[in-house]
Amino acid sequence: MAFLSSLLCSSARLVTLSRLRFWELAVCKRITWLSLSVQRCYTSDTSNPSVDHLRSGLERYKDLQKYFNRRLKATYRKFSNIPDYSVVCGHHHVYFIEGDGIYRMDQRQSEPVPEQVLNLGQVSGQEEKTGLDSEERKQRIQWTVQRIRLSPQEKHLAATLKATHREEPRCVVVRLGKGNSSPLDPPHVVFTKDKVFSLEWATDEVLFYTTLEGLRCSRVFRLDLTSSGSRITSVYEETHPDVFVEVALSRDRQILSINCNSRTSSKVLLIDRTTSHLEAFLVQPRQLDLMYHVEHWRKCLVILTNTGPGQEYQVVQAPLSEPSMVSWAPLFTPGPGTAIKDMDVVGDHCVLVARTPAGELVLIVVPLTRTKEAYTVQLPSWACAIQTKKPCMADQHSVLEFLISSPVHFPVPYCLYPEDGLLLSGTEDGSSPEKQGNYTTTRLEACNQDGTLVPVTLFHSLPVEGLSQAPLLVHVYGAYGRDLNMDFCPEKRLLLEQGWALAYCHIRGGGERGLSWQRQASVEGKQRGVEDLQACLHHLFSLGVSSPQLTALTACSAGAVPVAALCNRHPHMMRAVTLQAPFLDVLGTMEDPNLPLTLEDREEWGDPVGNPKHRLTISSYCPLHNVTPQRYPSILLTAYSGDARVPLAGVLKYAEQLKSAIHTHFTMKPKSECEPAPNIVLNIQPGANHLGPEDLELMLEEEALTLAFLYTELGLDPPRPPRKGKR
Repeated sequence: MAFLSSLLCSSARLVTLSRLRFWELAVCKRITWLSLSVQRCYTSDTSNPSVDHLRSGLERYKDLQKYFNRRLKATYRKFSNIPDYSVVCGHHHVYFIEGDGIYRMDQRQSEPVPEQVLNLGQVSGQEEKTGLDSEERKQRIQWTVQRIRLSPQEKHLAATLKATHREEPRCVVVRLGKGNSSPLDPPHVVFTKDKVFSLEWATDEVLFYTTLEGLRCSRVFRLDLTSSGSRITSVYEETHPDVFVEVALSRDRQILSINCNSRTSSKVLLIDRTTSHLEAFLVQPRQLDLMYHVEHWRKCLVILTNTGPGQEYQVVQAPLSEPSMVSWAPLFTPGPGTAIKDMDVVGDHCVLVARTPAGELVLIVVPLTRTKEAYTVQLPSWACAIQTKKPCMADQHSVLEFLISSPVHFPVPYCLYPEDGLLLSGTEDGSSPEKQGNYTTTRLEACNQDGTLVPVTLFHSLPVEGLSQAPLLVHVYGAYGRDLNMDFCPEKRLLLEQGWALAYCHIRGGGERGLSWQRQASVEGKQRGVEDLQACLHHLFSLGVSSPQLTALTACSAGAVPVAALCNRHPHMMRAVTLQAPFLDVLGTMEDPNLPLTLEDREEWGDPVGNPKHRLTISSYCPLHNVTPQRYPSILLTAYSGDARVPLAGVLKYAEQLKSAIHTHFTMKPKSECEPAPNIVLNIQPGANHLGPEDLELMLEEEALTLAFLYTELGLDPPRPPRKGKR
């Protein structure tokens, strides 16, 4: 599944991160980081503060940060046994990731012994030969495994590895031996290449892959492994600068696709792996505002495309021999208000992940031989996120395995048998009582000033009427047609256990209510997202949920735009804000075509250079260009020095303007009206990883600082450690 992320382009300014896996794979390493802070005292000039002055700003969080670091480690241990979907099943071996590399075990053995396939330490050792400067060597580059791909008969394994402080992955191809029974034929690396993003095997000797240049994938290559070495040939090159290219494999592993997607259009080429020539052929030429994704079933194509009513997604079918749009025949169109989020073909069934008008996740099963007999499978009402498992190579069962979770509900495994309509849980009652806790998921709707109903998902442990004194953490994104990330997060569970309420505001610009939800808040409609967020806060407060003095907002990347814009307009609506890798200089970024993502992002934000209306709209909400002297909430800004998606210069400029505006505001007020000034904390960490630290220890430090900041700025007493039960 997960193809919609491809349709919306993998290079977007966004954050999606599975953190529980970190606990098992982490290699602890600490990196020093610089933090800047605006002081509460404005009696002296803060425009050129000394280093000591800057460092003193974090002292108020230091002890509490250490406390939360310990609590977070305990919480991650508690939830460390998440079902592991990173395991890859071959015909005879199971491949899995450990901290120092990739291993496999032979399932045919009665007592299988792990055999190392790839040692990450050896990959790091190769850096000495690549001319790294002394500073990079000091950092001791560490690698984590991103993708594992097995060739059809398990002769080769290809993996992409992500290095600390680098954006571009590295591809390593390993020739697999016969296993533990043949020590004379151990696995060994036969091919290495940097900047490889996606990769798939066509045969045991032919690998197709894309390369990442900057933040753009535009080329597809073919690697032929021969007895005498390897040969690389170019297969495809995309000329449109706003198009992102990936390779993928159909679920039945018969068709390899080259997906070329912009924000608003698609072009897909297919390679039939069952033929000897492996030549690519086009499905449908690119057409403005036409998006589509292709799956394969019995020499037919099952296509998810936005040709449904209102340009929403529906399912169509076409013969593999005649794949173009003129041959597309409708298979299934969802009812009004139901948005298709993902698609897979399982056996003779098309399985759709959909969100209902009420905001709940469901599965819609469409029998491909009896399309009129489609039926809906209800999931637990708390389900907010779904992750599917790749099928085993050896036996293509007609079953869909997946995990469902929420920010505060531990992932639960499920199996769907589409032929029988049977849904089975990996636990007796679909949950794990000792891990799920007694928490309530409430789905609300806030009415915007234009009459639009904006969904809000609220997690709480007390009844809604008892939340007036509860601290509230509000989560926001609202860009690129992406749903707000609602995977399980131990930090959120910890807050809920401490009496917080957690709100997730599904504002326009995201994808929760279909493609039109994104279109309504793109380019000239961007301000609607800010208005939606304001309406959500008003609605929560009107219901008696918390209060502005106990409310904090949090966002990542492009989600910082509506949050920071609301801070400029209505700073009294929240007490504190945390922003990670925040996109704050929309106008300056969209004006510079030389920056990564600018050209493709103009479909989302507009073109201030070529369109005066776009410039006027961006100028009206751009966080950096609307800072004004007033009392802002306290803000924690976490940025990464080498982040190409969000240039550090914009974050630094925003922090400086905030400091100046706050200083001006407080110097203009009479001493009799003096009030505590907010803190603006800038936490700069090294590296190019837009998603935050890959090292678990560093990630926990960052999260602990966030929690310490929230508790301090909201004036909350530190939580008491849990009591140990008597023996």
